[in-house]
Amino acid sequence: MAEVSYYTKEGLEKLKEELQQLKTTGRANISKAIAEARDKGDLSENAEYDAAKEAQGLHEAKIAQMQQAVANARLLDESKLDVTKVLALSIVKIKNLKNGATMSYQLVSENEADLKAGKLSVASPIAQGLLGKKVGEKTEITVPAGKIEFEILEISR
Repeated sequence: MAEVSYYTKEGLEKLKEELQQLKTTGRANISKAIAEARDKGDLSENAEYDAAKEAQGLHEAKIAQMQQAVANARLLDESKLDVTKVLALSIVKIKNLKNGATMSYQLVSENEADLKAGKLSVASPIAQGLLGKKVGEKTEITVPAGKIEFEILEISR
């Protein structure tokens, strides 16, 4: 059984756009590469043709994978999120109690994660340590660099 993933409206639209691009432009580019390789002669000794066919197989596998992701995607209504505790799609402001740094992250699906944009995967160690916690709670989270203690300052959507 495939895993259900929860998306913001923006994230789901981006996924659908990427899938559409793969189905149209991506397929057309691969067909063109296969046709060009085929025009170069004997297919039994044509490395370009073999490479293009392999690329086509990988491309189709990626399309199938993305179609599965779209089929199992669930859109979360952000207006109905409970802001009393940290959940998927919550925006959490946390304070690192060791160095006093504060940061804000939105907890999103793995496919939407983008640390530079402040979007943290719910599967990440930090997000896992924050899920279910309330404002004012402190939590110690094990990250690759060791254990860090955070305090939850604010939860919003």
